[in-house]
Amino acid sequence: MSRLAAAAAGALLVILAVVGSAAAKTTIEPCSTADSCAALLGYSLYADMKVSEVAALFGADPAALLAANALDFASPGAANRILPAGLLLRVPTRCACADGVRKSVSVRYAARPADTLATVADVVFAGLASADQIRNANGLAEADPDALLDAGQILVVPFPCVCLNSTDNNLPAVYLSYVVRVGDTVESIAASHATTVTDLSNVNAMGSPIVAPGDILAIPLSACASTFPNFASDYGLLVANGTYALTAGNCVECSCGPGDLNLYCTPASLGTSCSSMQCSNSSLMLGNMTSQPTSGGCGVSSCSYAGFINGSIATSLSSGLQPTCPGPHQFPPLMEPSTAAIHGSYLAPSPSPGPGEAGGAVPGSSDSGASSHSLAGSLSPSVHRLHQMILILSLVFYLHM
Repeated sequence: MSRLAAAAAGALLVILAVVGSAAAKTTIEPCSTADSCAALLGYSLYADMKVSEVAALFGADPAALLAANALDFASPGAANRILPAGLLLRVPTRCACADGVRKSVSVRYAARPADTLATVADVVFAGLASADQIRNANGLAEADPDALLDAGQILVVPFPCVCLNSTDNNLPAVYLSYVVRVGDTVESIAASHATTVTDLSNVNAMGSPIVAPGDILAIPLSACASTFPNFASDYGLLVANGTYALTAGNCVECSCGPGDLNLYCTPASLGTSCSSMQCSNSSLMLGNMTSQPTSGGCGVSSCSYAGFINGSIATSLSSGLQPTCPGPHQFPPLMEPSTAAIHGSYLAPSPSPGPGEAGGAVPGSSDSGASSHSLAGSLSPSVHRLHQMILILSLVFYLHM
């Protein structure tokens, strides 16, 4: 073996030791009920991937994935757009209660040749789950995390998430599970997500504002809440400020911001078979509004979305007097997915709009332990850059044997 190969092999062992020995921390929310909430997973692409590939990895709808990131979900061929490695995406998920804690347990992953529990956790899912967590979720307590998995083996992959009553400081919020990356600080994370160090510290029960790569933080994002009845299939819909969500079989698109935190829903162009969206006893369609100046102000009538109930789109007609007539509604800007290499998120920090007036409060969780959460240790995931270094060193090693 050449000196170069020996040095590479030694460096490889050092890197693996560092990755495997460090302890990552994750915010955990205890729970005791069977309810769930809307949540987001912060996923860093480990390679250039099509939108449809990322969506399939998480069992998500490609259009819903794009909408959650304010990317144009209606453009032709959007699902086949290639997203660059290193991009941070927000993946919509349901945060359920399993084994007494909040987690997302809807993802099933089919192992590929050369996969191990460690690479599935650290590389494929970019540290959102640890090898230990995947091992325990699949009853593989004795499995070596570095042993090859059988190709095609189906794994349940649990991801950390929190609900915290879907509020932050008594305002509607959706929580993003974010894996701390190299170079991150609590200050930089707070600034890039339009929150504060104090808020992040409180939400994650941090004794001091210090994080390490691999830690998973719960980040509160201001959101627009829905007030649909609890028998609606999209009950509890939350949309992060500056983004969109699709519902009612992709027949309805709902947006939040940028001017306020009132949920605003209109017909979407993606649904193939949609029920009527006209408000009863009115000529107004979903999302339409009429205004008429009067001596006492402005008479306003609007047709709003009221949930997806028994396979049909429910609408609600409201009329009232406002001080002034409202102007045209402002929508969050939609961007085209880029194909250039980018290490960050498409979403810039959203402005802080005024509080919602008609959105209402998010239906509260009945968890007895919803206010009790902490940072719990688990096996640390490696970051993408370390994985790349390992691959390079491995290649050097084999080339010089």
